[in-house]
Amino acid sequence: MSPGWLPRTLHRWDVPPREAIAIQQRLRRMLELEDRLGPVRRVAGVDVGFEDHGQVTRAAVAVLAFPSLEPIEDALARQPTRFPYVPGLLSFREIPAVLEALERLSAPPDLLLCDGQGYAHPRRMGIASHLGLLADLPSIGVAKSRLTGTHGTVPAGRGEWAPLVDRGETIGAVLRTRERVRPVFVSPGHRVSLPTAIDYVMRCTTRYRLPETTRRADRLASGR
Repeated sequence: MSPGWLPRTLHRWDVPPREAIAIQQRLRRMLELEDRLGPVRRVAGVDVGFEDHGQVTRAAVAVLAFPSLEPIEDALARQPTRFPYVPGLLSFREIPAVLEALERLSAPPDLLLCDGQGYAHPRRMGIASHLGLLADLPSIGVAKSRLTGTHGTVPAGRGEWAPLVDRGETIGAVLRTRERVRPVFVSPGHRVSLPTAIDYVMRCTTRYRLPETTRRADRLASGR
């Protein structure tokens, strides 16, 4: 990435699950859920796949021009998988490789759209929030399925949404990106409010259910 860019070192990665949970709870207090982002010209999709029966983590970052959504550059990184599969702690398994992929870009993105949760997480620290904090970049979680919370009926029209609520707090939105197609689960990651997160997800979505950022990153992460 651009000279001098390095992710923030906020914790160790070689920790047991119990300590990882404590780290999430500490990092949660650092999250910014209001808009702090400049002009968005480079929007990046982030996705992670696995090779060799899970032994290797394959992280992909796909950078698109905004608002045209034309591809600009891609970056891949492979690392040995060092953290076990534990629901709610996937960021500890995936982010080290994602950070390496980010460092391979020629310039930092202005906004990250992660395939996964942001604030819509039992401890409010999904991969989009965790990555946004470490990279100090605005980030949004765009997940295909619900991890926590409840919601009402989502109207059928494109762009309609219903609040995703957990313990009385709105933690995200259940967003219909295409008419009568299953919704996605959008939540702020870091330095982005929920209304802004919804707006950018819709502006990055064209003919398909998922944003173009997610679609391109998914193809890279899965080797398709």
